[in-house]
Amino acid sequence: MSVNRTATPLIEAPRGLAGVVVTETEIGDVRGQQGFYHYRQYSAVELARTRGFEDVWHLLVHGTLPDARRRAAFAAETAALRRLPAEARAALPAIAAASRVSGPLSGLRTALSLLGASQGMRPVYDIDAGRRRADTLAACAAVPTLLTALYRLGQGLDPVEPREDLAHAANYLYMLTGEEPEPRHARVVEQYLISTIDHGFNPSTFTARVIASTGADVVACLTGAVGALSGPLHGGAPSRALDTLDAIGTPDRIDSWIRARVLGGDRIMGFGHAVYRTEDPRSRMLREIAESFGGPRVAFAVEVERKVEAILAELKPGRELHTNVEFYAGVVMELCGLPREMFTPTFAAARVVGWSANILEQAADSKIIRPVARYVGPEPPVAVPAQP
Repeated sequence: MSVNRTATPLIEAPRGLAGVVVTETEIGDVRGQQGFYHYRQYSAVELARTRGFEDVWHLLVHGTLPDARRRAAFAAETAALRRLPAEARAALPAIAAASRVSGPLSGLRTALSLLGASQGMRPVYDIDAGRRRADTLAACAAVPTLLTALYRLGQGLDPVEPREDLAHAANYLYMLTGEEPEPRHARVVEQYLISTIDHGFNPSTFTARVIASTGADVVACLTGAVGALSGPLHGGAPSRALDTLDAIGTPDRIDSWIRARVLGGDRIMGFGHAVYRTEDPRSRMLREIAESFGGPRVAFAVEVERKVEAILAELKPGRELHTNVEFYAGVVMELCGLPREMFTPTFAAARVVGWSANILEQAADSKIIRPVARYVGPEPPVAVPAQP
């Protein structure tokens, strides 16, 4: 039996801290029972449908949507931060070579650390709000440049320098492919990026806030968040959802393939969410985008979704399980020409803005996040045996 040896009474929490409120936030929220989430006071999906990435970035950083003048100023400010310092740029080939197997997201952890060091980023505890904001903008603007450079170097290609005349999403695609993207593809990727900027206290966001509560620098917080995101149960599922479609192969195999997985207790990637008990609103929007493209791939994905939900209703009655953002995100990104190994890095290129907003909010609170664990091992103290 464990003994509480802390001054504070222990509070029992559910596994995974599900439903536990740990702080207050003005950034946004996820209402899982309603199938709705928002940034500040605005529907995140409505923002994705009607606004550009820079507008929503401004909203999370400054708390307001910009007017035309502020939009232009903010876009110019962030575009000017896309180029990497010489020290970081020079190290990218070695980082790309070291992460050739694990991919750009793995390399991003090292590259981000180097970026922070080369720019002299100091602990958020030691700097004012203006400097913290500047550090987050610099990091967020550089992440797409780092990711695309690492990807291209891993493919034996030279990195493509960013362009300040392109909007955030268009520039991302340009740096990835070396060609100015079709406006439709740029807009679709922009909508995906906006829809994934923030999503409550998910594992990577919470990780960033825990690190920020220690007073560490912005890049230390972001590096921790990237590590959390790299887990396949968090951000690593878009390509795995496409792998599911590939594994099924043809419409006549859907029923047998899905039934075997459900009866075997296997997880079907792209379905289910830790918070939503209704349809994921991001999935709904991305399905509409995919259907606007049309084609056999989209039709197959829609049929798989329909069959999975029908089979689950039959075999697991009462269990709500719908597509999550990863299922149609993979389909949409494939339609726009993104390689699978860049699906999760693209997610990171958006979520870094949400992480940064949370870092800024957490940095304003001087209380360190320090929970406790209940010890359940052998009862101490036991005498240490003599060394043989």
